[in-house]
Parts: sequence; structure tokens; C-alpha cells
Amino acid sequence: MFGDYSIGDLGAIFAMQGFAGLILFSVYVLMALGLAIIFGQMGVINMAHGEFMILGAYVTWMTSNAFQAYLPSLFPGYFFVAMILAFIAAGALGMLVEWGLIRHLYKRPLDTLLATWGLSLILQQAYRSIFGAREVGVELPQWMLGSKQITDTIEVPINGIFVMCLTFLITAAVAYVMYKSRWGRQVRAVVQNRVMAGAVGINTEKVDRYTFGLGCGIAGIAGSAFTMIGSTGPTSGQLYIVDTFLVVVFGGAASLFGTIASAFSISQAQSTMEFFMSGSMAKVLTLLAIVAILMMRPQGLFALKVRK
Repeated sequence: MFGDYSIGDLGAIFAMQGFAGLILFSVYVLMALGLAIIFGQMGVINMAHGEFMILGAYVTWMTSNAFQAYLPSLFPGYFFVAMILAFIAAGALGMLVEWGLIRHLYKRPLDTLLATWGLSLILQQAYRSIFGAREVGVELPQWMLGSKQITDTIEVPINGIFVMCLTFLITAAVAYVMYKSRWGRQVRAVVQNRVMAGAVGINTEKVDRYTFGLGCGIAGIAGSAFTMIGSTGPTSGQLYIVDTFLVVVFGGAASLFGTIASAFSISQAQSTMEFFMSGSMAKVLTLLAIVAILMMRPQGLFALKVRK
């Protein structure tokens, strides 16, 4: 497999694929952060998580068109407005779904799986009816185009660097909220012992609603980032939902560090192997490796200790 390449070529290939893997890692982290919060804290298997991401992508597309039509002078900065709107739209829909559907199905994981899968189909059809079946793409501002020359043989696209920086900032903000804020302490208290948290005065229903909204809002930001590396269609979210669940389960539910470590290892393994073999074979080998590790460590890489 490596016989046709010199040592210098292999070094350049691994470096290029490593940067490509970092962009994939960024998308995985943004998607998995929200899912890890929802699945880890609430035990809800949200099969519609990909559709919340696509909602964020469509909001970004509409914002881009609105700035081009009505505020062309401010178009270079439209993406920052789009991210905020995507977070608000996806988070608000998430809180509405939690209030209208999810809160009636707690402690019934199979029912939540079926209900959110049905919600996923409904949202896909809604997107198809509203935006059409064809994929849409946003026009990037001029400052996001082009690439950065790292060495003579390695170039990294500027929009990929932006996605990586965005992922770092979002991850840092989530870590601060979860580990330093009063609300984050309440969330962790509910994760550790829901009954005792309720006994000391924490409104667990309110924590659940805001937690679900936060997870969906982060998925909306992931959708905004997704528009910079690919086009958006009604079923685009389904392309990433399996990989996202894989990241969360492999890293350990409710573990922020585990989610990041899992996303990094899976994205780097896939990106590197895809250069030397087909994409499907790289996916199969990655899945086999993860299944083998989960058989030895079913709680994931960095599982938290939770009192049942």
C-alpha cells in the first residue's frame, strides 16, 4: 500500500490528510457536542439531531441571500449573524420539541428513538416542501476563499481553518458553561443524581428543556459551519447522524473530553485511510476497530461515574 511512495511523499500525504481530518473532526465535534449533552444528560436518543443541523444550514443560506439582496455592503460579515440566527432557530425548535414531545417520553428510550425518528422524517419533508428537493449552497465572502500555504506541498483552505477556529471557540464556551456556570452545575447535578437534585430545589424539568435547546442550538451552529464545506439538502443531516452517534458512544456519554478525543481519533483514522483505499473500506475498518474496542470497554473511552 505504501510501496509506491517515497518517505517524503508519505510525510506530505499524512500531513495533508491530517489537516483534512481536522476539518472533518471540527464538524464531528460540533455535531457531537449537542448530541452528547442531550444523550448524556437526558438519555434521549435524538434521531432528528441531523435535521436540527440542517435547519441551521438553511437559516445560513437564507441569511446569505438576504444580505446579498438588501445589505450587500455588509455581506463579508453575514456569517456571524447567520450563526446567531441558526443557534436561536434550532434551539427554539428544540425547546418546543422537548415541551411538546420529549418530556412525555422520559425513561422510555425506545419510544424516544421512534418518536425522534418520526420527527426526523417530518422535518425532512418540511424542508423538501419549503426549500425544494435540490441541494443549495451559500456564497462565501471573499476573505474565506483561497488557501493558506503551509509548506511547498501542503495547502489548507481558509474556510477549513475558520471552521477549526469556530469549533475551538464553541467547545471552550460549552466547557465554560458546563463546568463554571451556575446552570452548568445544575445540569451536572441532574446527571449525577436526578432525584437528589430535585430534592435540593433544582427545577429538573427546566434544566431538561434548556439542555435540549442548547444541544439543538449547537447543532444549528454545526449546520452553519457545514455550509462552508458542502451543499445542503433535505436529507443531508442523515449523512452525519450515524457517525455522530458513533463519536458520542465511543467517547463515553456525557463526557466532553471523551467526545473530543473520539471525534479526533475517528476523523483522523478515516481521513488517512481514505487516501490509500476506498471510502467505504475506510469506514468499514474504522467501524470494526471501534466495535472491537467497545467490546472490551462498553462504557466508552471516558465514561463518567453516574449514581443510578
